[in-house]
Amino acid sequence: MDRDLLEATLRERGEPDFRARQVWEWTARGAAGYEAMTNLPRALRDELSAAVPFSTLTVETERESSDGTVKTLFRTADGHPVEAVLMSYRDGRRSLCLSSQSGCPLTCTFCATGTMAFGRNLTASEILDQALHFRRLTEINHAVFMGMGEPMLNLDEVLGAARRLPDLGITHRRTTISTVGWLPGLTRFVDEVDEPIRLALSLHAPDDELRSRIMPVNERFPIKEIVAECARQAGETRRRVFVEYVMLAGVNDSREQARALAALLGRDHFKVNLIPYNPIAGSAVGAQPKGRPPAAAPATAEHYNPSSREQIDAFKYELEKAHIPATVRLTRGRDIEAACGQLAAAPKPRLSPARPRIHI
Repeated sequence: MDRDLLEATLRERGEPDFRARQVWEWTARGAAGYEAMTNLPRALRDELSAAVPFSTLTVETERESSDGTVKTLFRTADGHPVEAVLMSYRDGRRSLCLSSQSGCPLTCTFCATGTMAFGRNLTASEILDQALHFRRLTEINHAVFMGMGEPMLNLDEVLGAARRLPDLGITHRRTTISTVGWLPGLTRFVDEVDEPIRLALSLHAPDDELRSRIMPVNERFPIKEIVAECARQAGETRRRVFVEYVMLAGVNDSREQARALAALLGRDHFKVNLIPYNPIAGSAVGAQPKGRPPAAAPATAEHYNPSSREQIDAFKYELEKAHIPATVRLTRGRDIEAACGQLAAAPKPRLSPARPRIHI
């Protein structure tokens, strides 16, 4: 819901200030539309239905995985595609993966979103409407900004949405904002955000040569700079920063690389999430920064393979031996291209009705 448009419409009608709060409270609780807002006069409900769209997004397709994960493809009012995901767990977690941009300009080579044409930043309302869509399906209690886009390139709108999530049932401590290491936004996040929102670093390599090859952003912001800034965040908040590390067979998954990663991170500030690679269709080759030759030929999505479970376990062992907490992320929604790194806004037939089921 476009809250600015809502408030302007209510002011034009001469409505009291509390009307906007009433509308938002109904919306945040999962109301299906204005008609459900029974403490608003019917004439006002009718006028709002005509003047203020209940969502800034339109649902184009919705798919449900065999494990209960739900992925929704939205369109913005000006036609840009956006995907978001709901993951349900037996322990009661209902976790959202939200997008901050349509597409992503940073073209990490293992990520399907990097193969899309970049559209634009999303507004806070468009980000929040992803969450509100799923709130109308079920109660929700966790959110990660790990969908399409780089949140630190759109930090004001991301924070504007994140600060509204507690109204939907998602506390700040259960909200995580991820970054590939876009340093200007990351520094602002560390300096300016007072809420206990968690930070995650999408790292995926222990050294500059490899990281620049698979993540072109590293050519601009080297690894030690972004790790130092994340360590500063952890030191100031006394909350570990999550490190996301996708496991690519023969690329970044050796024991030696695990030991190098441990030495880079140190034992006090980080927790590592090892992510089994989810294959994607098509090439994700990213453009190199102008005027700077690549360190090596960038890899393509077709050349990547998932690390074996034995290799992941060995990598995890090396991290834990160095006293760095590490977990292996449970893969969700791979059969509907909803798993980590697979969001690319490819339309699929709608499965209706889509309702989340609870699975491990």
